[in-house]
Amino acid sequence: MECTADTVALLWMGRQLPLSPGHFTVSCFYYTIWNFIPKNLFEQFRRIANFYFLIIFLVQLMIDTPTSPVTSGLPLFFVITVTAIKQGYEDWLRHKADNEVNGAPVFVVRSGSLVQTRSKNVRVGDIVRVAKDETFPADLVLLSSDRAEGTCHITTASLDGETNLKTHFAVPETAVSQTVSKLESLQAVVECQQPEADLYRFVGRITVSLQGEEIVRPLGPENLLLRGARLKNTKEIFGVAVYTGMESKMALNYKCKSQKRSAVEKSMNTFLIIYLGILLLEAVLSTILKYAWQSERKWDEPFYNEKTEQEKNSSKILQFISDFLAFLVLYNFIIPISLYVTVEMQKFLGSFFIGWDLDLYHVESDQKAQVNTSDLNEELGQVEYVFTDKTGTLTENEMQFRECSINGVKFQEINGKLVPEGVTDDSPDGYMPHLVRVLLHQTLSAISIYTNTGEEELFLKAVSLCHTVQINYDQTDGPRDTFLQANGVSDPVEYYASSPDEKALVEATRRMGVTFVGNNGENMEIKTFGRSEKYKLLHVLEFDANRRRMSVILQTPSGEKVLFTKGAESSIFPHARSGEVDKTRVHVDEFALKGLRTLVVACRRFSAGEYEEVDRRLHEARTALQQREERLAEVFSFIERDLELLGATGVEDRLQEKVQETIEALRLAGIKVWVLTGDKHETAVSVSLSCGHFHRTMNILELVQQKSDSECAEQLRRLARRIREDHVIQHGLVVDGTSLSLALRQHERLFMEVCRSCSAVLCCRMAPLQKAKVVRLIKTSPEKPITLAIGDGANDVSMIQEANVGIGIMGKEGRQAVRNSDYAIARFKFLAKLLLVHGHFYYIRIATLVQYFFYKNVCFITPQFLYQFFCLFSQQTLYDSVYLTLYNICFTSLPVLVYSLFEQLVHPHVLQSKPALYRDISKNALLSFKPFLYWTLQGFSHAFVFFFGSYILMGEDTSLMGNGQMFGNWTFGTLVFTVMVITVTLKLALETHYWTWMNHFVTWGSIAFYFIFSLFYGGIIWPFLHTQDMYFVFVQLLSSGSAWFAIIIVVVTCLFPDVVKKVLYRHLRPTSTQKSQVIEAYPGTSCLDSACCFSEGKSGFAWLGRLVERTMSRCDLARVTSLYVIFYTSEQHLFIPSVGTPPNPTPFLVLSAVRNSSMQW
Repeated sequence: MECTADTVALLWMGRQLPLSPGHFTVSCFYYTIWNFIPKNLFEQFRRIANFYFLIIFLVQLMIDTPTSPVTSGLPLFFVITVTAIKQGYEDWLRHKADNEVNGAPVFVVRSGSLVQTRSKNVRVGDIVRVAKDETFPADLVLLSSDRAEGTCHITTASLDGETNLKTHFAVPETAVSQTVSKLESLQAVVECQQPEADLYRFVGRITVSLQGEEIVRPLGPENLLLRGARLKNTKEIFGVAVYTGMESKMALNYKCKSQKRSAVEKSMNTFLIIYLGILLLEAVLSTILKYAWQSERKWDEPFYNEKTEQEKNSSKILQFISDFLAFLVLYNFIIPISLYVTVEMQKFLGSFFIGWDLDLYHVESDQKAQVNTSDLNEELGQVEYVFTDKTGTLTENEMQFRECSINGVKFQEINGKLVPEGVTDDSPDGYMPHLVRVLLHQTLSAISIYTNTGEEELFLKAVSLCHTVQINYDQTDGPRDTFLQANGVSDPVEYYASSPDEKALVEATRRMGVTFVGNNGENMEIKTFGRSEKYKLLHVLEFDANRRRMSVILQTPSGEKVLFTKGAESSIFPHARSGEVDKTRVHVDEFALKGLRTLVVACRRFSAGEYEEVDRRLHEARTALQQREERLAEVFSFIERDLELLGATGVEDRLQEKVQETIEALRLAGIKVWVLTGDKHETAVSVSLSCGHFHRTMNILELVQQKSDSECAEQLRRLARRIREDHVIQHGLVVDGTSLSLALRQHERLFMEVCRSCSAVLCCRMAPLQKAKVVRLIKTSPEKPITLAIGDGANDVSMIQEANVGIGIMGKEGRQAVRNSDYAIARFKFLAKLLLVHGHFYYIRIATLVQYFFYKNVCFITPQFLYQFFCLFSQQTLYDSVYLTLYNICFTSLPVLVYSLFEQLVHPHVLQSKPALYRDISKNALLSFKPFLYWTLQGFSHAFVFFFGSYILMGEDTSLMGNGQMFGNWTFGTLVFTVMVITVTLKLALETHYWTWMNHFVTWGSIAFYFIFSLFYGGIIWPFLHTQDMYFVFVQLLSSGSAWFAIIIVVVTCLFPDVVKKVLYRHLRPTSTQKSQVIEAYPGTSCLDSACCFSEGKSGFAWLGRLVERTMSRCDLARVTSLYVIFYTSEQHLFIPSVGTPPNPTPFLVLSAVRNSSMQW
């Protein structure tokens, strides 16, 4: 057989391949000590804002600009440094983890003895010894174990989360080499495929030389021990390393997730472009006005500033460009450089709240919510569509056997008994299974409706033998008495299975009297009603998603070769040639209508000649290095035919706790829920009805079993017409995978029209890629809605990665969904709080943060622009360069960061109890153009008040000092800057609803820090400064009573309209959130806007209560028509006080009318 070099790797056991050491170390880091600075700088300057400020900084260095290069360079350096430290620390943690892995001790066979070395020194071809409970340091092909048959048990929890024991096998020729000396003399060559990431695929073969004869054996996933897996229930094993370091399958699964950008980030970039346009407009306008002003000679060349010869002869075009760049530098702070680093810090720090939330902690499994990416926190508050898996997501994935069909007769399990349907067993010996009594007494039971027990026994044997279940040998030393188990005595035997269905079925047959005792690799042992039977395991035909079935070929105690197979009804019925096919099909449909998961069981008996051909074809397919999967699929189809139908099973997967309440909450929040499942139509509809996804009054529409494009299109038109005619009724849509493929092929728009008109959509019989296609279909629709996908299994990974937000459930189908998700939770019910509370909080916090950042920078730079009209556009700066540098870094940065971490408009319990509040922030409401325009115009208006208010109050008379000393340029600029710092800080205080000690500390502390810093900066002569224009300026400013008066007047003038607007809007046009704030704080209040509706004894309002009590004994409408009170308290934040101090304080204005004459103070 010829094998190409790009698909096959060849290695000799015991010989190290001459590869560089980098092949054998695990490296998850991104940087090294040598490339950190250039690589990190390259990554950071790919951001538009950082690159923009770099250009501004270079312009300041190259030309004569009005401000020092420090004003742009220092903030840029701060942002770059903070980001570099954060990324460097995260990469250092990765280096640390890598060193721990690469430095782990490992024993290898070298020169005839065991030598201890480090994991990073393991080479391809080394023979490695691994002891019990140790992890495998590389991908190893199992050579031998301490067991004679060469088997071992492992767990792959660190790879896929499956905690069950998995059995792996050594080929017989190497299984006997259980000592170092025998392994040293072993001559063998392993050929395998090149490294790939698929954990469940391995193609190779081993050629062993024994006494001059070469024996070739196939190698598959059952022979490969993956790095990261752990050895269990086996003393030690020896294996040869085939993939090491970054070529191991575990390392190849370290994949970078596709970059997902949130709607907030997109809005932020849009705003950045708009402000860049404003910046360019101001710079161009200032440059034009400068030359227009200088058209008069007296302003172009005044007597005190005559031009040099070089200036007179310079190019006009170059001078215009130079002036334009100078104005660009002067106004560049309108672009907030610190916005990105603040947003990044807010997302990083804010993500910890999800993991700390005890409401998202699952006690039974000891699992808390985890955040895999913090870049999408605010996206949790914008979800419009939820796509959910069913099994393990809506359900527990804990299977309980309920019913079965055997040879056309339907049975159900009642109290551990297998009883024909419609019959109850009330006999005294009800603890003993019905079928056991029949066999023991060799007589027909009075409740039995059949006469032959051989068929039922064969069915139970097939179920108990056709599986990959393992027994935990740590808890049992051997087989137990099955009659004790059947009679309710506790049994120490514990089954482990990769599929919960298999475990449930094996446990069910044990209760019925057919007990699976164990599998030693060659033989499977069962006890049939106390009688021990051993079956030789010849072949296992593994389950795959295409065949949807698995099979085992066994040799019975009598020597007969028999195939047992089980799988989906669609994969078994077409291949059945005998048995009660029609009756079983009816029973399977009935099971599905009850919401049970169904499996169909069949068998096939081989003659000696037939088995020889089967064995030969299987061996050829399994030893092929090229197209092994295709050849195996062909052989499996050849084997699994002409089946004898034995029966079917119905297993119940019960719903998780509070699934119905969660789906209803999501629906009230305006979120559409789609269920995407691989289950059959009837099962999926039944579960959808039971979980509240479909409700009984909903009109269920179906798009199923469509055979052609034309038939599918016609059905879609009928559904669309029916929806238009019954527009009042809520509709639910059921579509299967086949029909979906037809609908998406040529009728995508019509299909989308039908889906958008339905309140709930159920897609059944879905392949994993079809799930991703459905998510992509909705995500890329013209409305561009925010989608969320949630699932627990590997088959959900594609849709989790496709959706805007992917959530993994820490379930029983492994950890692949969790590893590939953005967030992970233990139960579906946690989704409600994750979206309705955390999503709500994250969105309002970051939306306000972004708007506030642009607002305060407009306030900052607009006075600079206005000042140019008073200095002949000479590019004179209004603020000192230190103030320019520290404004965004120190004076205004902390309050908004703390706000963005702790703000709560409404208490979490109110958000959960009123899911409709989620609609208030949907569709990016707080970052739409209207709020953006409001914040921007408010920034410009405040800037005008800062500048002209200070200018008017100073007027023509600048001698505001008591001694007649005049104020100058720097004093005026400092006054404007002082008013601005106070106003923008108090503006954020007005927006704050939830006050903590940290909010108070940073809000008032920032203002105090500004005053203290200015006093020290201007009150001392600093020797390292070349010039000190601000010397004693701030001290003189504060010593003027007129300046204090100006500060107070300007601040009140700016904020008073905002306070009035908030009060009027809250009274006249309150939002749902504002109404809920009132109900939250005052649950017993009926007169929502009455100042009479607050309780006595509140410390913050005691003075007001005493005042009104002295004035009037009661609130009488005849005596009092209106009451207007302006007050501030640190304890209340809403209009109406009540018992129980709410946690959201803010200053506010109460305008109220007394409406209840009987209400007492």
